[in-house]
Amino acid sequence: MNILGISAHYHDSAAALIADGVPVCAVQEERLSRHKGDAGFPLLAIETCLQQAGIEREALDAVVFYERPMLKFDRVLTCTLRAFPESWRTFPKAMKNLLGEKAWMRGIISSHLGVPARKVLFTEHHQSHAATAFLTAPTRRAAIMTADAVGEWATFSVGEGERGSNGTTKIRRFREIRFPHSLGMLYSTFTAYLGFKVNEDEYKVMGLAGYGQPTLVEQVRKLIRRTPDGAFALDLDYFEFHTTAERSYSLRFVELFGPPRNPYEPIDLDTAEGQRFADCAASVQRVLEDTLVDLAQTLHQETGLTDLCLGGGVALNGVANVRLLAESGFERIFVPPAPGDAGCAIGAALYCDRIHFGNPDRDLPDHPFWGPSVDGSELARIAQEDGHHIEKLSENVLIDQIAGDLAAGRIVGWMEGALEFGPRALGHRSILTAPHTTKMRDRLNREIKYREPFRPFAPVVPVEAAERYFDIPPGGTRLARFMSGVFPVRPEWKPQLQAITHVDGTARVQVLEPGMAPRLHALLEAYGRRTGIPVLLNTSFNLAGEPIVNRAVEGYSTFLRSKIDILVAGGTRVTKRTSAMDKTEAGRMKEEVA
Repeated sequence: MNILGISAHYHDSAAALIADGVPVCAVQEERLSRHKGDAGFPLLAIETCLQQAGIEREALDAVVFYERPMLKFDRVLTCTLRAFPESWRTFPKAMKNLLGEKAWMRGIISSHLGVPARKVLFTEHHQSHAATAFLTAPTRRAAIMTADAVGEWATFSVGEGERGSNGTTKIRRFREIRFPHSLGMLYSTFTAYLGFKVNEDEYKVMGLAGYGQPTLVEQVRKLIRRTPDGAFALDLDYFEFHTTAERSYSLRFVELFGPPRNPYEPIDLDTAEGQRFADCAASVQRVLEDTLVDLAQTLHQETGLTDLCLGGGVALNGVANVRLLAESGFERIFVPPAPGDAGCAIGAALYCDRIHFGNPDRDLPDHPFWGPSVDGSELARIAQEDGHHIEKLSENVLIDQIAGDLAAGRIVGWMEGALEFGPRALGHRSILTAPHTTKMRDRLNREIKYREPFRPFAPVVPVEAAERYFDIPPGGTRLARFMSGVFPVRPEWKPQLQAITHVDGTARVQVLEPGMAPRLHALLEAYGRRTGIPVLLNTSFNLAGEPIVNRAVEGYSTFLRSKIDILVAGGTRVTKRTSAMDKTEAGRMKEEVA
């Protein structure tokens, strides 16, 4: 049975194809359209999935959309009418937006794909999140918790999943919290207040929190209160997201926290104003963590289960995830590589396969690599046309050569195999470099990523060596598989791991098993033999404001537009044409890695 899952029209559109119960392809539209956060109907992603599976559209048994558009229409209509007359400016725009396209998804999908309308199905948004979290995890029975900004009505849900010995699958929802009361919207409101982009830059708030102190926790708690039934509710006097699309927070919010940050002005952490912003970030981060931990503790007491599966955009908060592991009572926590809306494409398809059609449960490959594969010969061809130095190397020679490049302080654009699904580069579309000095971190921010200096970088380490360098508790290795947890760097290694150690002494670690990315694992071992420390800095292969690269030509373009020194795709290694200036730069790099 071939089932296509689609997420679209909010942010991070994607498509995923399930064949006989197992993913064949999953890819975000932005990786193909090259428009970051692309929310449009994912025609490119759909075509890629069909091509990778080798099937025609007529062979699709079902196409599943990741939410119920008419239920979302009900929420938008109800909320705008409730907020009238304050919502009178946004009401016409909201109706045009929904009635013009989003409410008629069955006809749109049928028209775009040429499939009969009877084959177009729908899941609820948080059902898709729950399915992504539970059905992709290597667990037979688990509690499920989903949290995001909003789906149709739900913003938070708890439940339970079970994969029976007879092949049946059950996902039960116990209860949910509904819009406008939303942990995701609370965090996104502070994202907007701090001058960042909503639905895109929430991770910047988490990074900024490390520079602050939670001195404003009591003020944040005025915005969110716990209810007698164990849920939570926002004090809507501090918010405007439920009445207008113009601004998330109200004047009363500004009176409580002070003037918002101008997004065009940098955050200067050496000033009182910059510190105030960092303290705001630290305070909302603390309140988010406390609330999630309390809710998860209740769920653990209710279910008595050892495993918890997390879904929704809030599950990308690695600091909160580690607190959940430590304090919730659950022994293992599973976060998929794409817990946000893009991942709902895979979740919708799996939910349809297992629950709607009742197909037998299947164990899934435990990796994030579901996109198109990179072509090393394409890189060789285009680099040769520009006169750059090209080498086609065998596996062992390539690993040894790149380990030497990294040990010499060079920055490597690394493209290998199938594209990752999800927001993080996990070893197939990565920028790799030595993790040892702050000079390297600053060089990456300044000359490669073109981003804020307070942003941390992540390390990748072989599973065999992870606990030597990082304080990872029992169960933490699973969180670190997809960079879903932030753990302390062991004090004795901080001087040697300055580039990946955040100001608060932590790192968002990727613990790599050899079976998930064998070539990168071999590179880590080779680098460890040369330097004594098998740890590399691993950041996503993209420049600020751009999606992660997909094809060799996109990696090559990024290589030319930045100061990346080496580009690898498959077995092809490319270096730029050298000049006297390049030789001077090479000398400086050796000093940085020392």
